[in-house]
Amino acid sequence: MARPYWSGKIQISLVSFGVKLFVATEAASDIHFHQIDRRTGERVRHQNVASSAIERNPDEAADPVHKSDIVKGYEYSHGRYVTIEPDELAHLRVPSKRTMDVAQFVDVDSIDPAFFEKPYFVVPEDDSQTEAFLTIRQALIDTNKVALSRIAFGGREHVVAIAPAPAHLSTKSTKSTKSAKSKSTKSDAAEHPGLMAYTLRYAAELRDPATYFESIKHHAINADSLSLAKELIQRKTAAFDPTKFTDGYEAAVKELVDAKLKHAPRTHGKVIHLMDALRKSVSDTKSTDTKAPGTTAKSASRKGPTLIKSAAKSTAHREAKPTRTSPKRKTA
Repeated sequence: MARPYWSGKIQISLVSFGVKLFVATEAASDIHFHQIDRRTGERVRHQNVASSAIERNPDEAADPVHKSDIVKGYEYSHGRYVTIEPDELAHLRVPSKRTMDVAQFVDVDSIDPAFFEKPYFVVPEDDSQTEAFLTIRQALIDTNKVALSRIAFGGREHVVAIAPAPAHLSTKSTKSTKSAKSKSTKSDAAEHPGLMAYTLRYAAELRDPATYFESIKHHAINADSLSLAKELIQRKTAAFDPTKFTDGYEAAVKELVDAKLKHAPRTHGKVIHLMDALRKSVSDTKSTDTKAPGTTAKSASRKGPTLIKSAAKSTAHREAKPTRTSPKRKTA
């Protein structure tokens, strides 16, 4: 197991117990870029230098500043700084550096997802802390509540939400999950007897949505398009499985790198009309439903042709016109 990111205790009134926090995420990308000099193809490396040295002799290389000589500085007026030593920050008296003192409890669904920032696994500090840990966890489950507290790390104090780890929490494949369940006779709730801590953003960190959404102009929604969109949503509704999602940007970058290595041309997609895209999407999901064994979408299939037929009547004039597509680009 990795080293804990934070160790301390959770305090709820007169009840307290020691815990350890572990970062619940990790970087999974295989793509790593370096900065390269276009002229020479050599890697560019950065050095810490004093700005005054560059201003005095812009044409000469400045001597690098050693890491041990670098301290933090707060600019209280232009060009004037108050310097702070690392030891001064380490010895700041902030209670939340060692204790998450629960301020209140809220309903699980009352926190807007926009406030959630980063997840952490929370485990008891040792066996002697487990009884109090599991008691509070079960109480949170039974009351459907989340504890709100504060925690200080990473150079700032965070608001943190403490909640039971979901029984379905897993990043493993479906096969490994099923095999694990077959080996255990315990209930789903006992699969992950831990807590989660989610750091939250402060209200001041979230921009006013009205500033951005007010520019959206009112547009009449076509009833047939809406019906097709609803049917498409119904047909593609399924349980959330995180293993089905991968980083598309990373895949595209890999494709670009491979194309450059092989000097191969890259293809581009076509632009399709909204109604045509919706109709084709519904049609594709129907064919998938027909092939899938044990499907329960019969009732939706009966409604589907009626909606498509209605949409076809209202868009007959569109079908008479060719679909607009972007001109094919010449490949190298």
